[in-house]
Amino acid sequence: MSTAVLAQPGARAAAPRPPLFAITWPLFTELLLGISVGLAGLWMASRVSDAASGAFAMVNHLQAAFFILFRIISMGVSVVITQNLGAGNRAAADETARVSLAASTWLGLLTGCTLLAGAPWLLQWMNTPAELMPLAVPFLRMAALALVLDAYNATMASVMRAHLHARDTLWNMLVMHTLHLLLCIPLMGGVGPLPGLGLVGFALAMALSRAFGLALHLVLWRWRLQLVPTARDWWVMHWKPLAPVLHIGLPGGAETIAYRLALMVSIAVVARMGATELAVHSYTMQVMYFILLFGLAIGFAAEILVGHLIGSARLHEAHALVRKSLLLGLGVSTGAALVAAVGAPWYLRLFTQDEAIIASAVLLLWLTVLLEPGRTFNLVVINALRATGDARFPVAAGIVSMVVVLAGGSWFLGVHLGWGLPGVWIAYALDEWIRGLAMAARWWGHGWVRHARATHRRVVRERQPVG
Repeated sequence: MSTAVLAQPGARAAAPRPPLFAITWPLFTELLLGISVGLAGLWMASRVSDAASGAFAMVNHLQAAFFILFRIISMGVSVVITQNLGAGNRAAADETARVSLAASTWLGLLTGCTLLAGAPWLLQWMNTPAELMPLAVPFLRMAALALVLDAYNATMASVMRAHLHARDTLWNMLVMHTLHLLLCIPLMGGVGPLPGLGLVGFALAMALSRAFGLALHLVLWRWRLQLVPTARDWWVMHWKPLAPVLHIGLPGGAETIAYRLALMVSIAVVARMGATELAVHSYTMQVMYFILLFGLAIGFAAEILVGHLIGSARLHEAHALVRKSLLLGLGVSTGAALVAAVGAPWYLRLFTQDEAIIASAVLLLWLTVLLEPGRTFNLVVINALRATGDARFPVAAGIVSMVVVLAGGSWFLGVHLGWGLPGVWIAYALDEWIRGLAMAARWWGHGWVRHARATHRRVVRERQPVG
């Protein structure tokens, strides 16, 4: 790595930063907790009826899709705050945190109103079976309230993590999710003379727990960050300080949306193959979600730490951190994929006793061992690029692969060539590797350096004297 390329005039003296693992493990635990609560919710819905289970799955897909909108704000807020903190610009970091609240308010209200008014149409667009609509519509409308509160929690948690208080955020999420599950028992099944509300009870419990999480975040902001929002902070938009947030968040959100759309096309391809193939795909994807948590947590942790380093113009350290994060991610995620593939013939029997389904899923999980290293490049390097301010390249480079290789390749290999599900999985792997290697070339080719320098100049220029 050329010293001249990474040299940055005016670099600040090195300040202590927490080890990568100290940021990674709370993030991993938080992500694991979120997925586990989703599985627990599916189990609770299945105890009501098979129809409730199906309605739960459909609404959950819609919630996840709309939650991407909140990531636009939370993703940008996290990066901009870390950059400002790295430059010693605490005033700008606090201003970014405050302006994010009004953005979360209006985005949350827009999302909530869309779900309330358009619940039947959205569910029909998802091809929800007619027999599930009486359960899914009221469930989605009640879940809209929880989603509004999630807009705040996602943003406020990002602010805490940017200040390196990931463990506090983890404890908040642990309390919030525990309260949710505890409230589900009486609200879904009823208690005493009060009747059970079924899925609506699950959504109501979620809304109450999210409100409690918001209250805890306000306490943490006051206690850890000495931040107390005013009434105007919740409603009044300030576009100038929000611009850097959107510069990072909008491309990141566009990338996520493009990936989800391409994935939906591939799932539609699988659905054409038959119910058995769709079941195999569903079971294998559930396992893959757990595997990718390792790389995702490391990627988020790297993003936070790289943002701090870029803000203080420590480009050499940022480069070394990305290399270390990538090596760690490759080792852990590939190891997790190997364990998942080896153990698949046994734990898949928790989902199904169909030997044909189990055999097909095992084959896909062995292909996942080849897929995961490519995905780790994406999860780690894309987040690092975003933290430097190089947010548009991942979208421009990645969207072509998502459309042509992920979506188009799923059809070409799976249907046209007749390779079935293994063909679809090969398309998934090729897409991850093509995008991952493109991101690695961008990083090791120093394409991010000019963005990092521009970011540092901006945060230093905006620095305000404190006191």
